[in-house]
Amino acid sequence: MTPDLIVEYAAIFAIVILVIALLLTVYRAVVGPTLPDRVIALDMLVGIVIGFIAVIALRTGYTLYIDIAIALGLVGFLATVAFARFILARGCVGEGEGVETAKPAASNTGKAVASGTARLAAAKAPKKPKAVKPAASLGSKEAK
Repeated sequence: MTPDLIVEYAAIFAIVILVIALLLTVYRAVVGPTLPDRVIALDMLVGIVIGFIAVIALRTGYTLYIDIAIALGLVGFLATVAFARFILARGCVGEGEGVETAKPAASNTGKAVASGTARLAAAKAPKKPKAVKPAASLGSKEAK
């Protein structure tokens, strides 16, 4: 068995594994129950495409493909950071997950506020500092 034949078999094996990973990742990107699942799947797709480019560069011997894979890795990283900031600014981590809601301050009906803007406004509202009791009212020996 020659080294060229070993590299050829390894490249075919790598392509088969990458195709399986691609199919599973596309499934997660389409069906993923939450937005973060989809973002991670898209980031994984970038990694799989980089793997395909590396295998093609190995088989063809054309080293410019490695530079393309590096550039794609940088762009994919920036896209993942942008998606993460979007999720963070959105304020709600999961689409299907339960979200704690706040009670409205003006009514005594006990119904929870369901809108995202009301939750966001309540979260950004300045909190009142807690009142501190004087030491004399605690009944400690040092206060007397």
